[in-house]
Amino acid sequence: MNWYIEVLKKYAVFNGRARRKEYWMFTLFSVIVSIVLTAVDAAIGIQVLQPIYAIAVLLPTLAVTVRRLHDTNRSGWWIFIALIPLVGFIVMLVFLATEGTPGENKYGANPKEPLAKF
Repeated sequence: MNWYIEVLKKYAVFNGRARRKEYWMFTLFSVIVSIVLTAVDAAIGIQVLQPIYAIAVLLPTLAVTVRRLHDTNRSGWWIFIALIPLVGFIVMLVFLATEGTPGENKYGANPKEPLAKF
């Protein structure tokens, strides 16, 4: 749950890097919330809660995805490869599941490494 909250705290932060765990835990909780809200919407007979939630987390989802791409030393513009039918989804999935580059890259310090103590 902490990973989900951390992504929401960085609502529109598109710079820096995001670990795989941060991305996938946010995605997991987001999918669970979407499923629950869809069930509630079906129970009340009107589709309103899930679309509101989807709009509310659109920006944080894009931001964490761009930061995840940065962790693999790719530009955030690679997010548009997902628009290519079938192949784009597979390529994006591989990018998002790939281990981040060790050490610092042009997008910032490795989020896995503890901060240096002075």
